[in-house]
Amino acid sequence: MSEDYSKTIAEEQEKNRMLEKALEDAENANMAKTAFLSNMSHEIRTPMNAIIGLYNIAIKNPDLPDETREILDKIGGSANHLLSLINDILDMSRIESGKLVIKKQDFSFGDMLEQINTMVEAQCTDKGLEFECHVKGHLSDYYISDEMKLKQILINILGNAVKFTDAPGRITFLVEEEKKDKKYSYIRFVIKDTGIGIDEDYIPKIFEPFSQEVEGTSNKYGSTGLGLAITKRIVDMMKGTIEVESTKNVGSTFTLVIPLGISEKTGSDEDFNPGSIKTLILDDDLNACEHAQMVLGRIGIAADYCLDGKEALSILEKSKARQDPYKLFLVDWKMPGMDGIEVTRALRQELKDDFTTVILTTYNWDEIMDEALKAGVDAFLAKPLFARSIRKEIKEIMQEKRKRYRDGAKKVSLKGRKVLIAEDMDINALIMKQILKMKEVEADHASDGLEAISMFEKSAVGEYAAILMDIRMPKCDGLRATELIRKLDREDAKSVPVIALSANAFDEDVELSLKAGLNAHLSKPVEPDALFKTLEKFIGDKSEEEDKENG
Repeated sequence: MSEDYSKTIAEEQEKNRMLEKALEDAENANMAKTAFLSNMSHEIRTPMNAIIGLYNIAIKNPDLPDETREILDKIGGSANHLLSLINDILDMSRIESGKLVIKKQDFSFGDMLEQINTMVEAQCTDKGLEFECHVKGHLSDYYISDEMKLKQILINILGNAVKFTDAPGRITFLVEEEKKDKKYSYIRFVIKDTGIGIDEDYIPKIFEPFSQEVEGTSNKYGSTGLGLAITKRIVDMMKGTIEVESTKNVGSTFTLVIPLGISEKTGSDEDFNPGSIKTLILDDDLNACEHAQMVLGRIGIAADYCLDGKEALSILEKSKARQDPYKLFLVDWKMPGMDGIEVTRALRQELKDDFTTVILTTYNWDEIMDEALKAGVDAFLAKPLFARSIRKEIKEIMQEKRKRYRDGAKKVSLKGRKVLIAEDMDINALIMKQILKMKEVEADHASDGLEAISMFEKSAVGEYAAILMDIRMPKCDGLRATELIRKLDREDAKSVPVIALSANAFDEDVELSLKAGLNAHLSKPVEPDALFKTLEKFIGDKSEEEDKENG
């Protein structure tokens, strides 16, 4: 009996070792896949940056002949299509790694439909197709869900319908409420086309990644085979269903049923949009975080949460780098390590603005009210949180802050400012100079990281309003160059804004940029508007600091 028992123990231990080895192998494979996708993203986005950048410059020339403008429009359309394929690959990677999150936001259903219909109708008109959208029965003005993901699903399927339908054909889009309970309205979307249809044998494979009915050079429609796979996974994450019926050379019908949260919002509350208030909850009690997230979700506010102050500051840095800042912080008072007041002081130091709202959550705040207000707390909410009280409080605070912000906001001008471009590819540097000229920004060019360090070191203090730093460069890459610039013994070494321009688009790349001392991370191809907005923000922040120093 003892021998049998020992044998059983040994077998169990061997199984555990095999499981641990399998888990380690899986984690290594996942890391290798992420590294491969990151490198592939960089290598593809680098030439795409040149193509789209040159297109953006050329198309703004008012003296272009019509024929040339038409050719450029086709180049731009093809480039953006290629970029969308790259984004499909990245989306699938995020889904498989569990990094894609479905938000809960209050959004206007009518506005969303109008945006989709405007886009699809234009595509149909260009191709000579008829398009009809029918809304059947009653639908609410507002629902709670992830508007962007819902739009992505519908535009993907409608786009496929247009792509695979030849003129004279028809696309119909039906929207209706299938059923409703206390929490959700189940909305049915039916998209029907008179296109080429799908072979009956292929329908079971249609939602598989990289699956295409017609593969190889004979596939004239040109896609990755990822669009519907991504769509299916997002639908699953939203707890919905998707079905397809099709007859070859007759047409296809896609039917989706998506549960959308019931919203209390009505059209009369136009001055307060909960869906636009990105929120971070900070509490060392996981249950309290999840409860607050649920309460905020009921009023249409999408919220993330974390369990300690250091993590909150790290999350804040990443959101600032992506130019997607949090507008509201719900901070618990009593926490180990950094308490709520200490966290608030750190947040105010990092944010350097008066528009972000910080609310302290506690059971009683009488003894700490004065200290908390001095630290930068805007208001207090008693635990446990309730939707009605928090909605009223947030609305009043945000309206007051918006008024102060509008009254005191300064317009930042880029005209006459000078930036340093660190870029090893001459074509990319030329593109960036031409884009900056649109706002009358002067630019110097360094061909690698060492030259960028040298040029900054030799410049007058404050000569460069910002540095645009490519990450992958010979001799000294952008991360190392930034670290060395930050260590220089001169007044502006630590304060000059350094903005990463990188073909790497993953979270790990953003994190590396922040650790090296960069202020923001823009992925190539860089849109001119995104670049100007980022420059205005950081140059504006710096100007305000200089004004304070000068009295």
